[in-house]
Amino acid sequence: MPPIDLRSDTVTRPTPAMRQFIAIAPVGDDVIDVDPTCDRLEKLTAELLGKEAAVFMPSGSMTNQVAVRIHCKPGDEFICESGCHIYNYEQGAFAQLSGLVARTVEGKFGVLHVDQVRGLIRPDNEHLLRTRLICLENTHNRGAGKIQPYENMVAICEWAHKNSLRTHLDGARLFNAVAATNIDANTWSQRFDTVSVCFSKGLGAPVGSALAGTKEAMKEARRHRKLFGGGMRQVGIIAAGALYALENNRGRLLEDHANAQILAEAIRQTDGLTLTPDVVDTNIVIFRVEEALGTAAEFAAELKEQNVLCFAIGPAQVRLVTHLDVSQAQCTAASEIIQSTAAAMAKGKRKAKLVEAAY
Repeated sequence: MPPIDLRSDTVTRPTPAMRQFIAIAPVGDDVIDVDPTCDRLEKLTAELLGKEAAVFMPSGSMTNQVAVRIHCKPGDEFICESGCHIYNYEQGAFAQLSGLVARTVEGKFGVLHVDQVRGLIRPDNEHLLRTRLICLENTHNRGAGKIQPYENMVAICEWAHKNSLRTHLDGARLFNAVAATNIDANTWSQRFDTVSVCFSKGLGAPVGSALAGTKEAMKEARRHRKLFGGGMRQVGIIAAGALYALENNRGRLLEDHANAQILAEAIRQTDGLTLTPDVVDTNIVIFRVEEALGTAAEFAAELKEQNVLCFAIGPAQVRLVTHLDVSQAQCTAASEIIQSTAAAMAKGKRKAKLVEAAY
């Protein structure tokens, strides 16, 4: 029996229909002139996000790094939440590639409030960095798929633009926020100068992300994509998977959210496990493993022995992510395995302590 893979929503595989769509996609040289399938994807992405243009890139890390590069110059500073992807999971590329500095602010499960960023813009002084940009992430990966409250984002963007800062949204899982809130992508995106979205997570494409913004900004983005090695030739072969995902898989994201609730409820009812946070907004579930059971790595290893795959993301934290390749029945089965594993590990620890006490 194949494993129940809850490691990430990036593990999805293209469906037969997506493979067929990829096989017949028209292609061209996207560096010399235009690839028709990629062009169609970029136009649809820009339309959904309410932007003038979009540029397809191999990864969300590249779209984020191109975004900060077009908004800032070497020696500039951008503000971001301390747990965000740009700061934690992209090798500090903003410093390595663009000579930028990040100023981090700790949010509550990734959520920032405008009061936390007021006063962070540095004065115009030759001794100081120049604050140029603020970046937000929605939904927030390390915040367990937390949705940034819309009113918070509006307030932060209004504050930023009033103070001549640029704004970038890392919307790798933005369509999860759209599905959960019924606020469309255009509305979520309209107050940001640039927006990045990923096609290879919940939408289920094999590869790819896009950056959207003004035509002028996206012309500059294409230059930096080329610099970073992201210029692609017959890119329609992979853009087709992203296009199919965007056209067909946005509506079904609520299924992933419902399956995440199955896992979350099981964890709430399990001694020794605690949801962090307790409310699960979308498709990511993070829980703490109490010391009485063992470490997160030990818990994940025990689950793997029973055909459930997940990641330990810290000494005491485990992450589960639902996606289109995991069914409701599989999530129910995984929930039962999680509960039985917690009980067995607690029993084993108690027995070990009794044996130790006997000596």
